[in-house]
This record gives sequence, structure tokens and C-alpha cells, in this order.
Amino acid sequence: MQFPERFSNLPEYAFPRLRALLDPHPAGGEVIHMTIGEPKHPMPPFVADVLAANLDGFGKYPANDGTPALLEAIGGWIARRYDVDLGPERLMVLNGTREGLFNAALALSPETKNGKRPVILMPNPFYQAYTMAALALGAEPVYVPATAETGFLPDYAGLPAEVLDRVTVAYLCSPANPQGAVASRAYLANLLALAEKHDFRVFADECYSEIWRTAPPPGAMEVAKDQGTDPERVLVFHSLSKRSNLPGLRSGFVAGGAEGIRHIRKLRAFAGAPLPLPVQAVSTAAWNDEAHVEASRALYHQKFNLAERIFADVPGYRTPEGGFFLWLPVPDGEAAALKLWTETGLRVLPGAYLARKVDGLNPGAGFIRVALVAPYDDTQRGLETLRDCLYGRD
Repeated sequence: MQFPERFSNLPEYAFPRLRALLDPHPAGGEVIHMTIGEPKHPMPPFVADVLAANLDGFGKYPANDGTPALLEAIGGWIARRYDVDLGPERLMVLNGTREGLFNAALALSPETKNGKRPVILMPNPFYQAYTMAALALGAEPVYVPATAETGFLPDYAGLPAEVLDRVTVAYLCSPANPQGAVASRAYLANLLALAEKHDFRVFADECYSEIWRTAPPPGAMEVAKDQGTDPERVLVFHSLSKRSNLPGLRSGFVAGGAEGIRHIRKLRAFAGAPLPLPVQAVSTAAWNDEAHVEASRALYHQKFNLAERIFADVPGYRTPEGGFFLWLPVPDGEAAALKLWTETGLRVLPGAYLARKVDGLNPGAGFIRVALVAPYDDTQRGLETLRDCLYGRD
């Protein structure tokens, strides 16, 4: 029996790789998990009541694109957050951003570009759904380094014109996963101008947008509005997983031009799964409320400050501008992760598992990703354990 070649060269996903690396060895102490980006802050206090009041919705087929109330709540949040007014025809509810980031490429990326194989750009390191979308389409994934030299954001403008002319989609994550870098207004404006020049779409993955240190990150859609970019040129993706500490709700949205959203909705109608109505009711309440978001952000600020104190003397340490990961420099990420596990019981993710080797170099190889999602005391214990094991006690 044959299997498709387009996925034949994929490495194992990051977390099966991590288990293969660590699990053959006993833990060196009490186990501390700092690998996966699963928020542990309290859920919004209204979740249980809203869910209970809408349980009968599990007995009905849900609206494919989102209920009118949910689309109105999302549109209201976008207007408050980014000063952009969108009608419901420019929005669609998602089963989390992963579904949207994958399916939007299937719905909108053409089979050829200028008579050639299309290119899909992505930062390196990157969220794994980006490359899966490219491979599923038969497009060429081009991994663009997002390193300290480029401010941990990809320099798409530095690519050759013959590559840019084949691009159909460019993914961008801001705040970036895993590095926490935030794309400035100038960066976004230049990227959108590049997209107009070479006729491609920008898929802005903004699911960490509400976890920031000093100022709210700018959004691609507000920059597009300010400089008059074609609304069909940019799509933005958001989620309640990080913003509202509801990763199990699997609820997000995509916003873009009306024609692009129409194509994504059509694909969903044939091959997607809309959110159950009780989930949409909880989502409506979450997008309408900011108090729980502000409370959660305050907890992350405490942990950002904690990390700054603990790693103050570590060469190369930088506190992220946004998101909730530390991207810590080490000589070798796999060796560091194995050492932490076998000597202390702390689990972290080797940075190489989030990137691809290009021209013999993997830009994540000299890092580990550490998630600051646990309660404060657990985070403090984990970070101090990590510092003492890898960098030496003060």
C-alpha cells in the first residue's frame, strides 16, 4: 500500500520527538513541565454559567461561519483593539487558529504562480501548521531565518525577486512563537508593501497578541487600513486559547477581505467542523470581556519580572516582548533538555524541534523553549532549577 510522498520527509512532531529523547531516562527529580504552551491561569469566571445556560445547543447543528452574536462580539473586539470596523462577511469562526492557518492556505493559495510552483514563506523557527499547509498544497515551503541578526523576525524582503514572484502566502507570527519578538508598525507596513509589489497574501498569526510586556502589539489589519492596503491582501488569525486561558475550547477566528473569507467559508462548508453552539456562546462572552484578559496579563508580567531577576547574569538572555515563552541560549538544545531531565526532572523543548535545517544550519539548535504558563511558585521553582543546572548558581 502506498503513502503520499509529500509528507514522507517530515520529522516527528516536536512532542513525540521530545518523549523519544527524554522518556528512556529516569527523571532526576520531581517532574516540572515547562514544554507546551498550555495556559494554566484561571479561566474566565463566567465560563461555567454560560456553558450551563446553553447546553441544549449540543442538540443542534451549529452555524458554519459563527452565530450572529459571536461574529458581532468578534467585530466589536477588533474595533476596540485595532480601530478597524469589519462586517460579519469579513469574519469566520475557527476551531482554534491551527485549523484556520492550515485551511486558509488550502482555500486561497493557487496551484501555480506565474506558471511556476508556488512558494509559501514562513519564519524559521515556526509553528508547524505552516509547513503542513505548504506541503499539502504541493507548494515549496521556504524557511526564512528569524534570528538575533534579524530581530527574531523573518527578513522576507531580503529574498531574491525570483522567489518573491512565486510567493502566494507569507506567514508571520507576532508576538513570535517561540522567540517573543513583536513586529513593529514599520515592519508590518514594509511586509504589506512587499506583498503588494509581488502579489501575495500575508497570513498574520496573532494568537499571542494580548500577552505583552510594555505596549499592545500592533496588528496587521490596522496597519493595512492605515496605509490603504487591499483588504484581500491580509488575513489575521486570533484565538481564545492564550488570550482567555481556554485552550480546550478550541475557539478562534479569521478576519480578512470579504472575497477571501467567502472562499474559506466554502471550504469549511464541505470539509470543516463548525464550533458547537455552547462553545460559541462561551466565546461570545469571552470576546466581550476584557477584565479576565487584564488579570491574566498581570500574572504574566509578574513572571516576566521573575525571569529577568533569575537570568539577569546569563549571557544572551532577553526577556520576550510578548507571548509566554523564554527562548534561552544554550550550546546545544537537545543536550540541554536531556541534562535538565536526567539531573533535575525539568522538561523543556529543544529549539531545533521547532525549526528546519537550511543550508546545514538549524536556527533553533542553540536554544531551548521554556513555557511560563504554570502558577508563579511553580514557575519560580522551574526557572531557578534551570538556571542552577545549565548556567550555574549565582
